Amino acid sequence: MQDLLSILKISVPDKIYIKDPETSDLGKRIIEQSIILINDKGFENFNFKKLGQKIGSNESSIYRYFESKHKLLLYLTSWYWAWLEYNLVLETFSISNNLEKLEKAVTIVTRTIVVDSKFSHVNEPLLYKIIVNESSKSYLTKEVDAENKEGYFEVFKRVILRLEKMIISVKPDFPYSLSLASTILESSLHQHFLKEHMPSVTNCKNGETPTNFILHLVNKTLI
Repeated sequence: MQDLLSILKISVPDKIYIKDPETSDLGKRIIEQSIILINDKGFENFNFKKLGQKIGSNESSIYRYFESKHKLLLYLTSWYWAWLEYNLVLETFSISNNLEKLEKAVTIVTRTIVVDSKFSHVNEPLLYKIIVNESSKSYLTKEVDAENKEGYFEVFKRVILRLEKMIISVKPDFPYSLSLASTILESSLHQHFLKEHMPSVTNCKNGETPTNFILHLVNKTLI
């Protein structure tokens, strides 16, 4: 299983991009440097002109991969959720106890991210900061319904469905399994945001982590 997963490609819905950035050195540089630039400047202050200057290429070359910075953000968020799903499968497949498996899954999707050396052009800790601070901008738009129909959020929804399946395996009669699964993901991001920017309104500080909070919530809800 380990050998099989190590050669898998992180797949993003192909309607998000014009040309797959994973297929060229320029595309990989676009992804690598956009993560650094968005984390440094913020999504509002990010544009393709600045990215072109960062990678030493014409702005028009970026438009051959993505039609807008919104689509690039959708790509980055989808890549993150696909990478998270990859780790979720890898780290839980051998756990037979249902509660232990769910707790491990919660830990995986809520923990602080470290660098994954298998993907050298993606700085996962910086990407996670973008997910915490900027990912809501990928779907809090007027176009969300149309983009959802196009499948732009399918990887995010797939992670939720994996969590829901684990929740049901622990408590089959629990009536809010999908809501709890989505709450685990969204609450984790929110608590990481508060911990970093508004620590006065969260208990996730001084050694207490969002993972501790979500595990407590899940256990109190299901057990």
